[in-house]
Amino acid sequence: MQMSHFTAEKKANIFKTYGGSATNTGSIEAQIAMLTERINHISAHLKSNKKDFSSNRGLMSMVGRRKRLLTYLSHNNLESYRGLLEKLGLRK
Repeated sequence: MQMSHFTAEKKANIFKTYGGSATNTGSIEAQIAMLTERINHISAHLKSNKKDFSSNRGLMSMVGRRKRLLTYLSHNNLESYRGLLEKLGLRK
């Protein structure tokens, strides 16, 4: 069984960078950054395991959730939205 690729330090670092503090796990920016990290990891996995359809389905649901969160952020805080896209390297 494979362990998660996230360590507690890595998660805390993501939340500190995007959420303001290591304990601010509920901020929209931190959630989007965490989803982006997971999406990138699963995308790399699917490059070598093309027939892993259950991971592909999970990836699609994560992409949809990230899209909904980005839409919410763009409606409520446009400058934070633009800054986050710049930091994460997402194209819009």
